[in-house]
Amino acid sequence: MNDLTVLPLRKQYYAPSKDTWVLAILDALSLDSNLSQRDLGRRLGISGAVINQRLRELQNRSLLRFEVRNGKSYRYVLTAEGERLREEMVSHCTSEAIHIYTALKRHCRERLEWLRARDIMKIAMFGASETCEVVISALTDMPFKVMALVDNDTAKHGTVFHGYVVSSPKILELVDCQAVLITSFGRQTEIREQLAPLCRTRGVEIVSL
Repeated sequence: MNDLTVLPLRKQYYAPSKDTWVLAILDALSLDSNLSQRDLGRRLGISGAVINQRLRELQNRSLLRFEVRNGKSYRYVLTAEGERLREEMVSHCTSEAIHIYTALKRHCRERLEWLRARDIMKIAMFGASETCEVVISALTDMPFKVMALVDNDTAKHGTVFHGYVVSSPKILELVDCQAVLITSFGRQTEIREQLAPLCRTRGVEIVSL
């Protein structure tokens, strides 16, 4: 059984489709068939009325089977067809995710190539996040020197993130770097404002992805 739980995406450019909901429900029930409608709806962020409608649709398509247990409780169990469809959809979803990751990595390399063309080779990274993982992967076989990895989250300070020790942003005042690469898509504007004094006093370039 695949343990990949696919939750609906709530982003502007990746709005959940009907297939997203179907996969989310099938995958959640494949992991725990004892989930009640309320628990399932809460886990997936769907209202009670909507989850009830979705479950009925899946039953009508013979993808789910409703089972009553002991006359008091019930559960939804994937049929053989439901499990087959779930595995197929997980495969397709994973393939799409890999394509998105590849596109993001290519975008990061293009930004890094832009820095290299300007002979900016000593960089610091701001944001020990999933985005930073992609940047670190994109840095493979590129001649950059990563002078520091910083993050505002004090809980991360002193921890090792993919081979780099995470430090406080205050260290940037001492680090010999030519540019700070913001490796957090979610807070680029906030971080750029935070780094503005460093840019003015030391001439360090602030680079967004």
